Amino acid sequence: MKYSIKNLNKNIRPRERLKKYGASYLCDDELLAIILRTGSKEYNAKELASVIINNINGINNLSNTTLKELSSIKGIGEVKAITLLAALELGKRCLKKDISKIKIDNNLIVYDLFKYDFVNCYQEKFIALFLDNKCNLITYEVIFIGTISNSSVHPREIFKLAFKNSASQIIIVHNHPSGDSNPSNADINVTDKLYEIGKLMSIPIIDHIIIGYNNFYSFYEKRKIEIYE
Repeated sequence: MKYSIKNLNKNIRPRERLKKYGASYLCDDELLAIILRTGSKEYNAKELASVIINNINGINNLSNTTLKELSSIKGIGEVKAITLLAALELGKRCLKKDISKIKIDNNLIVYDLFKYDFVNCYQEKFIALFLDNKCNLITYEVIFIGTISNSSVHPREIFKLAFKNSASQIIIVHNHPSGDSNPSNADINVTDKLYEIGKLMSIPIIDHIIIGYNNFYSFYEKRKIEIYE
């Protein structure tokens, strides 16, 4: 016999437990059940949440699951899949810091600022950060999305934005969807080109940070870039 969540004792219903104990007290399947709201013909919401977690081999893989993959799980469908992905994106944005208050004086700050942007991102995304002379972040811009090469990265776009925002220095950031943050030959060539142009324009490229899966590579830290006056 199939039971809905309404048929369960109030003490073990996810919503009741959240009200009584707080969200941090709940298990993964309980939190997921609350977002799902309803179950399917075969499962109540909590059981369906467990089905999802089993299908993706753990809740940590939810952020790397596509709409198509989620929709294909029996009992989910497109509407529930969209709801889950929207909840994930909202969570990522809540974790994002207010850039108006950020002073970037080490590469870990950059990593913490952007690591969630690249979750579930299957293409390389190239971002330029524009800083003032005290390393305060003025703004940042996505320059392009796609495979990095000398032909795809246009220095004029980066330095045009730098002048527009009265930037004194630039940090560039991009991701490796493979999860390996070590630079490719193309990454090195692009960095060298931008570094030299930065010298000529008197707006130095002070770092290039590549973000992988739970790791990052800093050209400055590895002494591939030197800070110059």
